[in-house]
Order: sequence, then C-alpha cells, then structure tokens
Amino acid sequence: MTTPEDWLSRLLALVPVRGRLDIYCAYGSPWRIDQAGAAVGEMAYHALVAGSAVLEDPTGGPPLHLSAGDILLLPQRVDHILHDGSGAPAAPAHTRTAANLLISENEGTGERLDMLCGHFVLARAQERLLRDYLPPRLVVRTADAGASATISGTQDVLTSLVSLMRHEAVSDGLGGRAMLDALSTALFTLTLRLASEAHDRPVGLLALAGHSRLAPALSALFNEPGRPWTLPKLARLCNMSRATMARQFQERLGQSASELLTDIRMTLAASELRKPSASTGGVAETVGYQSEAAFQRAFKQRMGVTPAQWRRGAQSAELAVPSLPS
Repeated sequence: MTTPEDWLSRLLALVPVRGRLDIYCAYGSPWRIDQAGAAVGEMAYHALVAGSAVLEDPTGGPPLHLSAGDILLLPQRVDHILHDGSGAPAAPAHTRTAANLLISENEGTGERLDMLCGHFVLARAQERLLRDYLPPRLVVRTADAGASATISGTQDVLTSLVSLMRHEAVSDGLGGRAMLDALSTALFTLTLRLASEAHDRPVGLLALAGHSRLAPALSALFNEPGRPWTLPKLARLCNMSRATMARQFQERLGQSASELLTDIRMTLAASELRKPSASTGGVAETVGYQSEAAFQRAFKQRMGVTPAQWRRGAQSAELAVPSLPS
C-alpha cells in the first residue's frame, strides 16, 4: 500500500529538482548584475544574506525591492537586472575562484551586499507542472515578522539554511561543493513551503495549498491521479458545493481541477514511459485512462509529442534528467 504524502512531496517526486549554487556576490554599492535567462530545464534563484537590492521587472512592471533575508525565484527563463538602486555607475567587479565556488567582489564602498546566486535543475520535459503553476517571480521574506509562517517555524529553518550556505560558500571546507548543492536543493523545497504559508500567496499551486478547505482535493489529485476524479467527488472531499469548489479552484489556481489533474497525469506518464518494460496501454491505465487513444491525444496535446516519440527521446537523449554542470 502506498503511503500518502503531502502535495509538495508528491510534486517533487514527479518533477525532481536539484540545486546548484553558482556564485557568491560580496559587493559594496554601487553595483549592478545583468544576468541572462536560465537555460532550458533550469530556474534561477538569488538569496540575500545582507544588504538590499532592486530587481528590474523584465516585463516592464515596477521594480521589486529586496531586503536581507529575501529569497527570489525566477521560474520563467528571462534576462534580469539586479542593482543597488542608487543610479550610480557600478563599481568594477572581479571574480575569483575559491575551492568550491566562484566569488564575485567589487571595490564599492557603500552599503554592503552579500548574496548567493544559483539555479535549480528540473526534469526538462516535466518542468511545466512547476513552471506553469508558479508566478513569474516568487519572493519569500524570511525576515518578515508579521508572516503567518512564524507559527510553523519555517522562517527560522530557512534563515538557518541560508546562513549555513553562506558559511559553506566562504569556508572552503572538505565536501563543500556537495554540501552547497544539497543545501540548494533543500532551499527550493523550503522556499515553496514558506510561500504557501504566507498571507499574500500568489495565484497558483501556492495559493491553492494555502486554502485549508481545498487542501483535501489537492492532496487527492497528487496522491491518486489515476482515480476517476470528477468535480462532484472532489467537492465532497472538501465539503463544498460543486459550484463553490469550481469557482474557488479557478480563483486560486488560475486553472480548473480537471486541468491540474491532466497535467499531473501527463507528468506521471512521462516518467513511467521512461521504463523499458512499460507499455503505452499500461501507462494509460496507470494514469487513469481507459482508452489508450484518449491518453495518446492528451499526452500529445500537453507534451507536444506522442508517447512513442517521448519514449524514444527520453531513452536516447535522457531529456528527463539533464546533468548538472561540472
């Protein structure tokens, strides 16, 4: 019998994420970082240990001000600019190589910035389940004493984790690279946990997870995607009417329950199809389709290729699990 898991654990089992800390920035203002968008299958992150920063919105919206303790995730692969906000020309920066990491420093004499910059590597073909249900930019504020997450202790745990990452970044300790990568991976999970506990949860999975009455439906979809779920069945789990549940699901997720279920099923199917012994019909049944033809149509619509094409690509090029850079 399969042990039920919380929705985030199930999500990360379906879409494995590995972290990589790339560079530690130690600047005095004025400073500026022009960073290219993440590669396919990757998601950039920045963790401010000390100081402050301004993120220019790549879509043309208002700048986002970041403070010490803030963690920024950029699920969309977009170029972005971070700077100190002074408007002055940036002091020249230089990069040196430590035992386990690149360290970037400048000669600015103003307010100091300590920032950890890295990326998360996602299973490439399954990443849309994460990327499409997260906001274009996600910020969690571990220093926000008014956040509801103070009750759970997630803020304190995340603050301690970032502090440990900074220590490993500058200590050149034995096994430091392995520690930094493992801690970066944990950073992703804790960031999503804290975001789901915050008062101002963005539309998507995080807002849905933070709604206590909808939580049973979310858990059911992730834990048993192969069951023939219908809106009435899910509404009964949540003790809601069908109309109320459909409306609240749409408002918080930005998609219907059936659309989320399809995405979960196709993500699971993509993983199952990588197994040499799995037949297309068997995978279709596993993810809740009685008709193999209906499954093939749904898979191609969501993944852009047929199950057979996906299987060949995954097995020959190992597209589902890209390698970390050396």
